[in-house]
Amino acid sequence: MTGLSLRDRIGVDLGRRIALEDGIDWAGRNGVSYVDAQTDISPNALESFDDARCARIRAACEEHGLHLGLHTLSAVNIAEISPFLRDAVDEYLKAYMDLSKKLGAEWIVVHGGYHFTADKTLRTQASLDRLMRACDYAGEVGAVLLLENLNGEPEHAEVNYMPHALDECQEFFAKLTSPNLRWSFTINHAHFEPEKISGFIDGMDMNRCQEVRIADNNGEYEIHMQPGTGTVDFGEMFQKIENAGFTGHYMNGFGTIEDMLEGRDYLVERAREAGVDVGERSSQG
Repeated sequence: MTGLSLRDRIGVDLGRRIALEDGIDWAGRNGVSYVDAQTDISPNALESFDDARCARIRAACEEHGLHLGLHTLSAVNIAEISPFLRDAVDEYLKAYMDLSKKLGAEWIVVHGGYHFTADKTLRTQASLDRLMRACDYAGEVGAVLLLENLNGEPEHAEVNYMPHALDECQEFFAKLTSPNLRWSFTINHAHFEPEKISGFIDGMDMNRCQEVRIADNNGEYEIHMQPGTGTVDFGEMFQKIENAGFTGHYMNGFGTIEDMLEGRDYLVERAREAGVDVGERSSQG
């Protein structure tokens, strides 16, 4: 990614807000180089991606020079242990990887699932085992998985995502050593952990980080806010991440696609004010 400006490296999470073809066209018209999309349900239901649709999307990405990723649904429990369902989750991950190859998608964001407090040990192992199998399949088909650090829940919640805490993330990445699995660092999730964003950067191997996902946060609970409306210090964040040698892409994940487009300018200005080389002239320059 050498030579790209910081603005060029900040993408937009289309999610399921818009049909992928329309999202790619929108990105091309607005100078967005990185997008990801969820392909579970309409307008991007996985079964709707026949060969013709995949070919059109792949051609559109090539025309616009767009980097496309896919994003699995965190509601699908990767730590599933029940009969029938556990097999379905394996097939779900394989289907995303197969689709990524047909679309030319460059990464797939995946999750560790969730436990119900009393069965954390059992489900953690189920999650690790399933992700190891997914890594093996990724190696066979040439897919890249990005494991996201998820959000913590209130202290007495029964259901909890994993990995969300720093020690959980360290455990997962220590045991998942496949070169086909890297890190998607969601900074707004880290912001309300005790270690904060800075602690995650210090405590994790940034060489395995390929994507940084961005939203603002109130520092108290899970909420994806427009940058500048919460308590994240984005200048400090960019300075610390860029100084750690990160060269991957950023991905805005809040509000509408227009909110995320507008948010790029705010983010670049905060980085510039913090002394980060944003790779472009300032608006006053």
